[in-house]
Amino acid sequence: MSEVAENPGVDQSLLDVGDDHSAMDNLRPLPRISIQAFCESDSLMQTISALAEDRRLARVHMRTISGGLEKACTMYASSPTPNLIILENSHSGDALLNQLAELADVCDPTTKVIVIGYDNDVFLYRELIRRGISEYLVGPVSIADVIHVVSTIFVDPEADPLGKTVAFIGAKGGVGSSTIAHNSAWGISSLFETEVILADLDLAFGTANINFDQDPPQGIAEAVFAPERLDDVFLERLLSKCASHLSMLAAPSMLDRTYDFSGSTFEPVLEIVQRTAPVAVLDVPHMWTNWTKAVLAEVDDVVIVATPDLPNLRNTKNLVDTLGKLRPNDRAPRLVLNQVGVPKRPEISVDDFCEPLEIEATAIIPFDAQLFGNASNSGQMIAETDAKAPTAETFSQLAHVLTGRAEVKSQKKSGLTGLRSLLARK
Repeated sequence: MSEVAENPGVDQSLLDVGDDHSAMDNLRPLPRISIQAFCESDSLMQTISALAEDRRLARVHMRTISGGLEKACTMYASSPTPNLIILENSHSGDALLNQLAELADVCDPTTKVIVIGYDNDVFLYRELIRRGISEYLVGPVSIADVIHVVSTIFVDPEADPLGKTVAFIGAKGGVGSSTIAHNSAWGISSLFETEVILADLDLAFGTANINFDQDPPQGIAEAVFAPERLDDVFLERLLSKCASHLSMLAAPSMLDRTYDFSGSTFEPVLEIVQRTAPVAVLDVPHMWTNWTKAVLAEVDDVVIVATPDLPNLRNTKNLVDTLGKLRPNDRAPRLVLNQVGVPKRPEISVDDFCEPLEIEATAIIPFDAQLFGNASNSGQMIAETDAKAPTAETFSQLAHVLTGRAEVKSQKKSGLTGLRSLLARK
């Protein structure tokens, strides 16, 4: 415990330029289209099956068929074609071109076609593009390769970029997840002077309005209960200004009604928030329902806040495992260990907490009742209360990590050794 108290902060290591998920981070969700993939090999069949489970294809109707060009020609002779056909083909040269000519005879003119082949021939590529094939990929291909190509075909390049969504959830009630979320949102907005929207999704007991000393008459409840009215103008009316670049969708924090939501309730809110601000921070309450599961599955990044005890470890492990299945192609959730070093409280060491999770703690925040209490009572963030406090620097570093300006790299270690090394910023 003494070691943690002396070395709090963000998990600091060298900049990780080789993250397996980095190619997926900036890919946008695909629109409502239908895709049918014809696979000749088991490897591509597995890739497409994994692709179909990716959150970016939540609106896509995907079908995987065993077979190649001949199977596609036979199938479409008597059935309509989808928006996109993905074809794996082991032929090359004239044989491939002749079969594609047969497919063109039974294919709708508006259908796009992507061919995955194994002949790395620039002349073949040019001829395929000249004949109207949308793209030719040389196998083997990854999930990121396929999503990127499909995005270039169906996502409007002139559309405004979607903002990044980061969801904070506590592994257990009372671990300070909301406080961490609010300070992170404030830090991102103030450090980088970028517009941030903080959405308090705990409609019954949300604390964002208290932590920012606000009492807005409207907030997220109006957006949730009147989705048909939700547009840019309506959202602007619901937002409460917390700082120069930080706006808040406050929770009503009232018990005059119950808040039983379906799984897709917050989908319209997330969509418009992503179009409105470069970064959206979602304060998700500690509960497991259809809608919290849907929100956590849809966002770009998930941060789990926990304290170092056994119930938190169990709950964090369950969350990490479940989110890994919901988000198989995304990075693992980030972990923030909060309230570390409470006097006379038995704790699990940081390394012992992280080892069964197989993830590093992105940030370690020591217990400081006076600092956090003063900030809460004054309606201020930690950096506003004491800009020179080590915890303020920790939130600054966390803001860098969450916005991609710095990255945490897991180090290969033998056994459970010390805490962390150096943070590198882009």
